[in-house]
Amino acid sequence: MENLFVSIASGARTLLESAGLSGGASDFLVMVLKLVGILVYILVSALWLVYMERKVAAYMQCRIGPNRVGPMGLLQTTADIGKLISKEIIIPRCTDKKLFLLGPVLIFMPPLTVFAVAPFGKGMVAIDMNIGVYYFLAVASLSTVIVWLSGWASNNKYSLIGSMRVVAQMVSYEMPLILSIVGVIILTGTLNMSEIIEAQDGVWFILLQPLGFLIYLIAAVAETNRAPFDLVEGESEIICGPFTEYSGMGFAMFFLAEYVNVVLVSVMATTLFLGGWQAPFDFTFIPSWIWFLLKVYIMIFVIMWFRWTYPRIRVDQLMEFGWKVLVPLSIANIFLTGIGKYLYQTIGR
Repeated sequence: MENLFVSIASGARTLLESAGLSGGASDFLVMVLKLVGILVYILVSALWLVYMERKVAAYMQCRIGPNRVGPMGLLQTTADIGKLISKEIIIPRCTDKKLFLLGPVLIFMPPLTVFAVAPFGKGMVAIDMNIGVYYFLAVASLSTVIVWLSGWASNNKYSLIGSMRVVAQMVSYEMPLILSIVGVIILTGTLNMSEIIEAQDGVWFILLQPLGFLIYLIAAVAETNRAPFDLVEGESEIICGPFTEYSGMGFAMFFLAEYVNVVLVSVMATTLFLGGWQAPFDFTFIPSWIWFLLKVYIMIFVIMWFRWTYPRIRVDQLMEFGWKVLVPLSIANIFLTGIGKYLYQTIGR
């Protein structure tokens, strides 16, 4: 499959050059085709994950789940989107209409942009950046601004306060998430995602960085507003604060963006800690992209498992846990990783 991916890309480049386009223009169009392919994958994944979550929740609660629309209920999400498209988009009076309508569109931009540097298999990356991890952290953080923008543009104090609470949560848990990744960077000495995966050829970093992986997983769940950190949807909290004034597909876009973010953090966990496309036990006869996606969906299942297992915590507990527990632990993990690498290099010499 990797060879097929490379062959298609090189064939498309040759075809474009034969049509009279220069090398730079053909490379640009090939990159655009790769990005379109990633976009299609992400949108299909978002639809599938809504169905998957319903089935996982049903299994854990001894229910059946969707089973009416389509075979085994597979078309239930499609039917829901058709229903939401048919609903009227109501714009409240005195809102900032341009920003209000831009919010649901912009919320998709950061995660979709980050996927451009994600290595889905060996040689299967749209843009192989030397600063891929830095790019991920910088662009993914823009979601915080868009959530606040949506609450502010609604011209509703309830929505504004709700968006400020979400921003406080996301900013608080970005700190331990970033610090948990530093240990991997110390071990590899690079920010290139493909090189980080290649550095895990012998041993995956989940074995060398178990504390870093645990901190990353908890912080990623909080970053995506998933239970037990889903205060945005808490019945006792400010319910869906930033999104209260949105209806129809406007609200659905925020809902689907949550699943896109779940895929994103799972892709990063696979890349940084689970060996990426590396096959366990030398099972290299299976294509690398299958191993990568398998690990991603295992991570997604774990995140869904959390939602239907642990109760929601209060906002004060959430903030205290982030700043007083996760941040000190992540700093300690960096300190221990640095000492461990120094001792390893000293003994090796």
